[in-house]
Amino acid sequence: MTTIMDKQQKWLLRHFHTLCTRLGMTEEEKRALIDGYGVESSKDIDNHDLMDLCHTLELQLNKGAKEADRLRKRVIASIGGWLRLTGKQHTIDTIKSIACRATGYSDFNKIPNERLRNLYNTFRNKQKDMDAAER
Repeated sequence: MTTIMDKQQKWLLRHFHTLCTRLGMTEEEKRALIDGYGVESSKDIDNHDLMDLCHTLELQLNKGAKEADRLRKRVIASIGGWLRLTGKQHTIDTIKSIACRATGYSDFNKIPNERLRNLYNTFRNKQKDMDAAER
């Protein structure tokens, strides 16, 4: 019969490894993290320490998610601004499809942050160029 502590530890271990995967950690990075607790395996980490570790990893993950969200909004604004300058009708779906076509990704939310930055700058520069040409 499994105890509540066993179930909690199983859940925490699963959560820990999921967070490591979502953060893109390599096996060496994960090993270094576990070694920092003076143990051989993640199973040997105390539940309280495992909770703290998961919380820290979630904060790192959320920080990246917030930045990606901010960058996606900037890309949408820059493409929308360029479409308005060219006089083309657009919706959020057309803006997302332009971003996906420009980057080669099939899902707007899967575009990496660096590509989002490049895309934003590209469409901002297009707007600046059009403004300069009209003057």
